Amino acid sequence: MEREEFANILLNEGFAEGIVVDKESNGFLDSHVHPFEAKALILSGELSLRVGDTEQLYQPGQVFHLPANTLHSERYGSVGVSYLVGRK
Repeated sequence: MEREEFANILLNEGFAEGIVVDKESNGFLDSHVHPFEAKALILSGELSLRVGDTEQLYQPGQVFHLPANTLHSERYGSVGVSYLVGRK
């Protein structure tokens, strides 16, 4: 998916304007929750999200959606990750 198309989807679905988040190479966040719903487009690098027993790898052009208050952990690829995220 292209960045402009994704930004339009965020607006149409009621998300706040997207912001770009950059995470360091080989970084991680242990299990945590966010009080907001998040939808993001991977711009570069890789992100692995683990929810429960399922881990999903996301690469450039792919979108992930995480409901509010969902316990999850994050791992970033060898070059880190950059993503455009909307929150609500």
